[in-house]
Amino acid sequence: MAVAAARVPAPTGAAELIDRIESLRRLRNAVILAHNYQLPEVQDVADLVGDSLNLSRQAARTSADVIVFCGVHFMAETAAILSPGRTVLLPDLEAGCSLAETITAAQLRRWKAEHPGAVVVSYVNTSAEVKAESDYCCTSSNAEAVIRAIPADREILFCPDMFLGAHLERVTGRRMHVWMGECHVHAGIDAEHLEATRRRHPDAELLVHPECGCTSSTLYRVGRGDIPGPSCVVASTEGMVRRAAESPARTFIVATEVGILHRMRQQSPGKRFLPASEDAVSPYMKRITLEKVARALERMSPRVTVPEEVAARARRALDRMVAITG
Repeated sequence: MAVAAARVPAPTGAAELIDRIESLRRLRNAVILAHNYQLPEVQDVADLVGDSLNLSRQAARTSADVIVFCGVHFMAETAAILSPGRTVLLPDLEAGCSLAETITAAQLRRWKAEHPGAVVVSYVNTSAEVKAESDYCCTSSNAEAVIRAIPADREILFCPDMFLGAHLERVTGRRMHVWMGECHVHAGIDAEHLEATRRRHPDAELLVHPECGCTSSTLYRVGRGDIPGPSCVVASTEGMVRRAAESPARTFIVATEVGILHRMRQQSPGKRFLPASEDAVSPYMKRITLEKVARALERMSPRVTVPEEVAARARRALDRMVAITG
């Protein structure tokens, strides 16, 4: 779940900019949301930090008139879907998502036509138009529950992440049609990256996001006993944060975008967090800066909107997910 952001000292020279944001936040009656992968200083100025869907759901429960989403485009769309009538700002419209861009609504409609009657489950990392063509949405934390809730005799189309899809097939035993999409950052965290880091830190617990290219091979090796030492946990970003706080381990190798390490270090001081790959940096997630947050609040733009016809259908897929998983 999203949590209130902890305040830490701002980078040198940023104090005036943060004061500007604080003043504008009050003037606009705004809530600032930051995804776990955002720059540290952006996380620190946010009201809530967490994963995309929980941030949108929590924002919908606030009295804010304006939602500033420091994340990527599909996340701001989801906030707009769940908070109709409010102004949703995305400080940089060029903040996209390589995974969401691997499938369009037109491609999904053609895929559905090839499998009439199939149930479509779409990862939340998709556009509003793709969500509108789906029967269910899911997150990395609740995808297993969603798949298990679908009757065993129903054909399933899962999109767009092939690594998450393969993981779900493994843990549920269901065979699905899986779209061959990937997040280029997570796909780049392969077994070699993870193994090289593990060899340097053999006592570290492994925390692996299911979008990663290393997930299947790592779990296979753990199951065979090829990877000794502490456990390997496959989890969503929020699951990783919780596990790190609860685990008795003192050192963790984290296989996901490196931005999450900032929050982990804040919430679990005294523990050590190492990236599985130093190169796991999303340029999209780093596009948003404090200056862009302040400018968005000053100009009340760029604004992200979703046509009501699309939003209503996408909301249905989200509501079906919530009905299963809460």
